[in-house]
Amino acid sequence: MNTFRLFRLGLAAALASFALSAGAATLSDSGPDADLQHVFQAIEAKRLDDALAQTEAIIKTYPNFRLAHLIKGDLLLARGRPLKSFGNADGGSSAIDDLRDEALARLRAYREKPQTSYVPRYLLQMGPEQKYAVVVDTRRARLYVYKNENGTPRFVADFYASHGKAGAEKLREGDNKTPVGVYHVISQIDRSKLPDLYGDGAFPINYPNEWDKRVGRTGYGIWLHGVPRDTYARPPRASEGCVVLANQDFNTLSNYVQVGLTPVIISHEIEWLSMDDWQAERKALNSAIESWRQDWESRDVSRYLKHYARSFKSGNDDLSRWAAHKRRVAGNKTWIKVELGRISMLRSPGKDELVEVTFDQRYESNNHDDQRRKKQYWIKENGQWRIAYEGNA
Repeated sequence: MNTFRLFRLGLAAALASFALSAGAATLSDSGPDADLQHVFQAIEAKRLDDALAQTEAIIKTYPNFRLAHLIKGDLLLARGRPLKSFGNADGGSSAIDDLRDEALARLRAYREKPQTSYVPRYLLQMGPEQKYAVVVDTRRARLYVYKNENGTPRFVADFYASHGKAGAEKLREGDNKTPVGVYHVISQIDRSKLPDLYGDGAFPINYPNEWDKRVGRTGYGIWLHGVPRDTYARPPRASEGCVVLANQDFNTLSNYVQVGLTPVIISHEIEWLSMDDWQAERKALNSAIESWRQDWESRDVSRYLKHYARSFKSGNDDLSRWAAHKRRVAGNKTWIKVELGRISMLRSPGKDELVEVTFDQRYESNNHDDQRRKKQYWIKENGQWRIAYEGNA
């Protein structure tokens, strides 16, 4: 390309024209990514001394940032001779390739920032106790944090994040892939209890969840964690399936995470919705849930069962056994009252129309009272939302 030939700086020059198309920033400029864009813009404008000064400033702030050191080396060498490749390496180099991939991922995410008026499709409704949600985009190597403002997700921060060596959509143990789906932080591990590989700490998540187990996905030990002390960041694909952040970003993330509550939604590529479209999807599922609740209270078992998918399973019960049980129970009822509270609706990324719904359920009848936290998975069947799984949360 012309930029490459003109400025003789290998990947750095190629990235310069890529970065110029970024336009105005719409989300946060956390980490060194905004500074990197300024470096590449200076290269594109033939201001190599300015680019070098800005790169040195990045290194001062992030001493272990290997990508910045490599760019500095290219800039220094460019003063004396043409450079044929990024890092001026002869032949292939996996380390240089990793740094090139990191640079591309950082600038792609910076360029493709979503508008602040758009939200991830998956955060249909956060429960009132869920103060924040984490959404990971593996294609952009990016982790986003959203705050729950009276049920509406509002952007807070975003960070560069590595994922599995073999990509996303984990299927089995040992495949070095990061799972795609709706998960929750289940514990926190302090750095004092971890090898240096995990950096400043870790947040394990509940992979495999109930749905993963149902469809046969295996594996364990998927965490959000930091990096070794001598490292600023890892390549976009570097882990055995975990999501990995720079230590300073992990520590910032720690301020937002609530163990047992914070959802972690991992996608291959985030789908963004306007607020109008988000409200429409949220309203449609809320309507289906309310219809299910009302039909349960009606004691019309046939109407109630129409809300369950043909593929429904709960423990050892399939739809046939579930229906027989519900008909026996209904025969002893003269009235039923069901109240739902603290509803959370989190849509799973991917091709499947799948939503994890959790809520507090207060059940009363003429001969039984019960209160519990429940979880359901709703799927689209013949264009209608129906329940494919139900159990205690």
